[in-house]
Amino acid sequence: MDNRQAIGSWLSGPRAAAEEMGVDFGYRGQRLGLPKDGPGSVAPLGRRFGAIFIDWGLCALIAYGLLAHGDTRVANNWALLLFLVLGVLTVGTVGFTPGKRLLGLRVVAEEGGRLGLVRVTIRTVLLCLAIPALIWDRDGRGLHDRLARAVQVRI
Repeated sequence: MDNRQAIGSWLSGPRAAAEEMGVDFGYRGQRLGLPKDGPGSVAPLGRRFGAIFIDWGLCALIAYGLLAHGDTRVANNWALLLFLVLGVLTVGTVGFTPGKRLLGLRVVAEEGGRLGLVRVTIRTVLLCLAIPALIWDRDGRGLHDRLARAVQVRI
């Protein structure tokens, strides 16, 4: 192996290096029995981040305009509380937040169907902590989704 291959495998990550050696990881969601693409497939990362930014922006706007009376520091605390309530109520009832709906995403249980209230609450609290959402598995699910046994799919 020359130096360019060694540097290339380091830059592209361990998955690319393993795939070069012949390991087949399959596609995201294959282990969960989801289709490769189209409705019901695992939601792409960009759309999921976009949905969170839309939801957070909506909560921040409501908190700043209606609850904090222009105080930014207080508005951030209210926005986090609103984000928690929004997530629990909307994902627990219809399966998506306003941001997820705008971007064509839905949260479902691993075994299909909607999540129960306890699992939605666990997922949303962990999402508010942010760190679990930044740790992914090979199906592209965050730790908050894994612990709640949920998956975000395309509608």
